[in-house]
Amino acid sequence: MRDWLANIRIEYVIVAVVVLFIARLVLGRYKTSAAKSAAEIVESALIAIVLVFLIIRPFVVQAFYIPSGSMLPTLDVNDQILVNKFTYRFSEPAYGDVIVFKSPPEASGDGQERDFIKRLIGKSGDVIKVEDGAVYRKGNGSREFRRLNEPYLMDPGGIYYEMDPVRVPQGRLFVMGDNRNDSNDSHAWGPLDRDRVIGKAMFRFWPLNRVGIVR
Repeated sequence: MRDWLANIRIEYVIVAVVVLFIARLVLGRYKTSAAKSAAEIVESALIAIVLVFLIIRPFVVQAFYIPSGSMLPTLDVNDQILVNKFTYRFSEPAYGDVIVFKSPPEASGDGQERDFIKRLIGKSGDVIKVEDGAVYRKGNGSREFRRLNEPYLMDPGGIYYEMDPVRVPQGRLFVMGDNRNDSNDSHAWGPLDRDRVIGKAMFRFWPLNRVGIVR
């Protein structure tokens, strides 16, 4: 239910707005105290829906839940987070950012696009490889690979697979889950189109014993 509300389709929101608007007009014709109270409630609901679903959610911040363990231990299954959809309108994602994005069709067996959450590892022009249980990055213009320092990873024993060097094309990002050995990410389906990024994971608000900034 929480996931449905967080991702309710815009068509349903518009229908709700129209219904509430009509209800407000109808109630306004009656002068009884009960009708006035009902009209105030409907008006408040109408304003709240417009603000949340037509202004805040599309452009500023949106709630998401974590459906899998691919980001353990940073984010656990069923954690609820707030995603800042505003910041990347004025700046580019930075190394280490935890980002939410629409997955490419090749990321799922049925070709469906879903909301994914991973950590940004590589940018356009970088070369990424997995070797000796760790991720190495050669920056754009650099001659040498550098092993990434990643204290947030799930498995202290390292990554169980290897990946040949991959150059990140222009306009793409390389993303990986913190639970590297159980994550459907760029090592499996390739670099991510920058235009698919929804926003930056900023704050975990549920469960209460895990409330805090997402790092």
